[in-house]
Amino acid sequence: MIDTTINFALLLFLAATAFSILRRTTLFSVVMLSGVFSFVSALLLVHLDAVDVAFTEAAVGAGISTVLMLSTLALTARHEAPASRSRALPLIVVFLTGLALIYGTLDMPHFGDPSAPVHTHVAPRYITATATEIGIPNIVTAVLASYRGFDTLGETTVIFTAGIGVLLLLAGTIREPTGLRITAMDHHLVLRVVTKVLIGPILLFALYVQFHGDYGPGGGFQAGVIFAAAFIIYALVFGLEAARRAVPGRAVRWILAAGVLMYGGVGVVSFFFGKNYLDYSALGATATAGQHLGILLVEFGVGMTVSAVMVSTYYAFAGQNRPIGDEEW
Repeated sequence: MIDTTINFALLLFLAATAFSILRRTTLFSVVMLSGVFSFVSALLLVHLDAVDVAFTEAAVGAGISTVLMLSTLALTARHEAPASRSRALPLIVVFLTGLALIYGTLDMPHFGDPSAPVHTHVAPRYITATATEIGIPNIVTAVLASYRGFDTLGETTVIFTAGIGVLLLLAGTIREPTGLRITAMDHHLVLRVVTKVLIGPILLFALYVQFHGDYGPGGGFQAGVIFAAAFIIYALVFGLEAARRAVPGRAVRWILAAGVLMYGGVGVVSFFFGKNYLDYSALGATATAGQHLGILLVEFGVGMTVSAVMVSTYYAFAGQNRPIGDEEW
């Protein structure tokens, strides 16, 4: 009963936040409320025991996405432009699409139904075989990095492609610009001191999430986002020029490609030992030792690509912006 009440309260808060976003015309308010929406979504996922997904939602949705949207506002106006056409047709399309999606859910098993196909076929196989075949406690990591390694490689490639697409769309930002227009927050002394104190623990926590993903919530994607968040915070407070001196854009792009190559390269190495692609058992003296090493390498590749995509995307947006004073927000 308590769990249902908490879920209902969080969903109600999400609905109220979404309705408030629709009613706003000030884009800054829309961006901040979107961050609130993502943060509450992360709380809901934690309550549903999906901590790995909550990690990602909090870091990407409430963190980096909010920063990128604020950077985008510097290239646009502060207020939504008045609609020049009727909104009736888009409203009808959205309404009909929503009805179709709701109708599709009627054939789905009930929430938490133990007799659902996923609980009677796939899940028992993972639960019973992970300890002997993979040898790590975190079943989620075993599924994503080993049993469904092809899917995760595809997702990493999609992230890589999206990052390249952003860099190509924002023409001119692939080159190292001179005279960057994002200035440091020199007049915010407290913010600068607090940032210096927090950068180290954030990076350390990212490494913990990266290499402890076999034993608890975490992994390459979550660690990559947290790692990128540390550098983006540094760029926001100390200026884009300082961030580029610490982590040059060229190095970020090399890391972006190296992560995907590392993931794919692990599969190629498996071929040389007569195994199937991404069969990690060939990498160690025993099958489980090979699984440990393979998962470690591919997760590290995911973390490299994700962090590099986030940082390069921020560099691309921030490199085009004009200086924004506190009073303008």
